[in-house]
Amino acid sequence: MAYTTIDDPSAHFQTTIWTGNATDDRSITNSGNSDLQPDFVWIKSRETTNDQLLFDSTRGTGKYSRANDTDAETTNADTLQGFESDGIEIGADSRLNTNNDPVVSWQWKANGGTRTTNTESGNNPAGGYQANTTAGFSIVDYTGTGAAGTMAHGLGAVPTFMIVKNRDATTDWAVYHRYASSAGNDSYLELNTNDAVATAGTVWNDTTPTSTVFTVGSNTKTNTDGEKYIAYVFTPIQGYSRFGSYTGNANVDGPFVYTGFKPSLVIQKDTTGNNWAIFDSARDTYNGMDKRLQPSSNAAESTESPACYDFLSNGFKLRTTDGQFNKNATTHIYMAFAEHPFASSEGVPATAR
Repeated sequence: MAYTTIDDPSAHFQTTIWTGNATDDRSITNSGNSDLQPDFVWIKSRETTNDQLLFDSTRGTGKYSRANDTDAETTNADTLQGFESDGIEIGADSRLNTNNDPVVSWQWKANGGTRTTNTESGNNPAGGYQANTTAGFSIVDYTGTGAAGTMAHGLGAVPTFMIVKNRDATTDWAVYHRYASSAGNDSYLELNTNDAVATAGTVWNDTTPTSTVFTVGSNTKTNTDGEKYIAYVFTPIQGYSRFGSYTGNANVDGPFVYTGFKPSLVIQKDTTGNNWAIFDSARDTYNGMDKRLQPSSNAAESTESPACYDFLSNGFKLRTTDGQFNKNATTHIYMAFAEHPFASSEGVPATAR
């Protein structure tokens, strides 16, 4: 059995859905078993072509980046207005509160906005991090130096997934995934595009993250001198999160991907092209999973036919021949978070859907 240190994943991650009503100062309360005051909030309107907005408590309320765009950071006080004790407060901005529009948010806990800071040292950037070592997640902010350097992440374990955005410039996102290529550290993906995995030694300086730091090169995506950056950094936690890959077979009896938990959220991408995809158990309450959103697009939620996944008690199963999700002999990378561990710390098993 796969035991875990996190019996209730909702204490660290939740998916929350609501219907917009166009009113200001509105509280959105999470519905998980535990209260969750989030530090990283990703919001998407499900029935419109509005952008996907990413907020965090390091930058503060109203400041966001667009997952599907290259734009620099934007500030709008009518968007996310508060990180509350069990949810968020939102304004009347149409991208997250249009009347009668269904909206989804994915929310992660870091450290309540409290940062550990460092000063610039040689080529190592100045900045800070707020880390949730229990759940393997930290938010890192830094100011670039333009030359290869390291930045502390605070996790005490080696990250396998990182998302980085230049806050000051119009540039693509940079995504590190340990299994995007054979080495991992020589490649990157872009959150805002459907491009295949690319190679550029200047992004991560061909250097694998360690349990204390990650390395950035001289690429504008990760380290332009004097420009500000935000990074979301993850390391796997048994029974709670997993960042891996699978090889497609283009068959409705597709690969089974073991995670060690019943998934709540899966974000996936074909490394040879095609858009990213997000599936979660809040929008899809039963198998098969067919409600797709795309981080690399502002497209409204689509209903895939045939359905793409089954979420199981210990992983997920591909149920489609579509090459976006199950391309034959092709590597697909994923990040996944738990609804329930396959077995709790006391040996209590997860149930099937």
